[in-house]
Amino acid sequence: MDEAPAPAMAKLKVAGAWSGTLEVALDACTVQMLRAEVAHRSNGGCDPTRINLICGGKVLRDGDSTLLQLGLKNNGKVLATLMADARNAMEVEQEAKKAKDQEDHANKLTRIWEAAKSMAKRHSDGSFPLNDYNIELEDQNGKKVMFGSESDRRALMMGLMLHANAKGLLKKENYKDALDVLTMAEEAFSLCDEKFLQLIDNVPMLQLDMVWCYFMLKDISCLTVAGTRLARTRKGFQSSHGKDSTRFRALQAGRHADLAIYLRLELLEGVVAYHNGDFEKAQESISSAQIKFNQLQVPDEALSLLMSMGYKERSAKRALRLTGQDVQSAVGLLVEEREKKTRRIEENLQRRDEIMEQKRYGKTPNNKAVDMEKLKELASIGFERYLVAEALRINENDMEKALDVLTDPEKNCALQSTMESKRKRSTQTTDVALFPAALLDQAVPTTSNLQQGGPSSAPPAPDLQQQQLVENLLPPPPHVEEARDAEMEDELANELRGDALADYDIDVTKEGEALSEYATLLSSVLGHQL
Repeated sequence: MDEAPAPAMAKLKVAGAWSGTLEVALDACTVQMLRAEVAHRSNGGCDPTRINLICGGKVLRDGDSTLLQLGLKNNGKVLATLMADARNAMEVEQEAKKAKDQEDHANKLTRIWEAAKSMAKRHSDGSFPLNDYNIELEDQNGKKVMFGSESDRRALMMGLMLHANAKGLLKKENYKDALDVLTMAEEAFSLCDEKFLQLIDNVPMLQLDMVWCYFMLKDISCLTVAGTRLARTRKGFQSSHGKDSTRFRALQAGRHADLAIYLRLELLEGVVAYHNGDFEKAQESISSAQIKFNQLQVPDEALSLLMSMGYKERSAKRALRLTGQDVQSAVGLLVEEREKKTRRIEENLQRRDEIMEQKRYGKTPNNKAVDMEKLKELASIGFERYLVAEALRINENDMEKALDVLTDPEKNCALQSTMESKRKRSTQTTDVALFPAALLDQAVPTTSNLQQGGPSSAPPAPDLQQQQLVENLLPPPPHVEEARDAEMEDELANELRGDALADYDIDVTKEGEALSEYATLLSSVLGHQL
């Protein structure tokens, strides 16, 4: 009888308690056997039970599985640590898990950054849609914001998407991860023209969120940088909101929707001043924040009145907080938001139909979609839409070149002939499924989440006030060859489903607790009650 072939040998590089290379049969060697060999070769030899083996961030445990079954490969690296007792073995395992968690976290941050970067590029340079949604920048009146620079648009979109993702983590009280994503958002915003950023409050809101993370993590080591960030926040709000929030209030028809963010700002300014030993400044800030906190408490009578009108408790509380507890103004806000939701649905249907039409026209040679605004402009002159679309498509949306093709009889005739030939060659049509309309919720409206805008009587505002991202539901995308992280992109897109005033509608319960804590501390220092 033929003998069974000898197992193939592989090399393992060992470091730690013993360093060197071992040749083993991965499909025959077990963890116990590897541990015994490392223990034998270590300085003077030792008890194998004191050897701990780690590979790929995982502790290798005894069992019947071979090294091959455990995933070890030729030229694999193994860390061998020498344990003093069983307690040390547990510590090593915890360290291995911590290292693995850190690696996973770093990998996820990279995925978030790359996904935001990819989405911002596609949705800012006119690339053909790949997703079942479209992302656009709007001002507080729901109008599209156009940039002279594509790089500014891309940087702003990227920053807004990352900030939205971080705010989702803040809601889950995952402050450490939120701080990491906020840092990436800050980097993205830094790529945008500073003159433009001064007109919006997204960046100061970002700074405020970062300091809030420091506070919730109780990271005193960030005290100095916290003070710097708060100074930038106040300066940014003054620039975008106007002195004493006059510009902001005008956009909000006199409403005090920004009260909660200034409460948080003054609280944090007081905390920083307290830990810097400036107790008078701390007292001033804490006292001012306390007044705003009291103003944000919803009276039972006003809440009951709104609920008796048919409004839900959550919506009623929100409206009262954002309008300074003014019942009449709160009702006006609720009616206004309901009307805007209805208008959003109608706009979404129109935009969906437009995207479906856009997809029928196909891609330009550089994989861009046909510019629908230019198509509308040329079609208004009297040219057939399908001819205009094809003229734009073959000329990379160059309007002058497209117009030349359309107005030149010979070129126009050739274009029609080419399209007729394509039509005859087409043997099948693609049925496009219709998706139910989705509400185009405003997302990432950190500037002055006024995306929804004020009532019709509100003074007109500059187009570049509060910026936000809006997600629209589109028909199914065509076949895509480009590789992308669809899972992470969808996660980022889902975070954009907010509303214009979401950033200002803060649950100030934690702020109230902090105010009580620091009022007590200051009272003991200054010798009197705040």
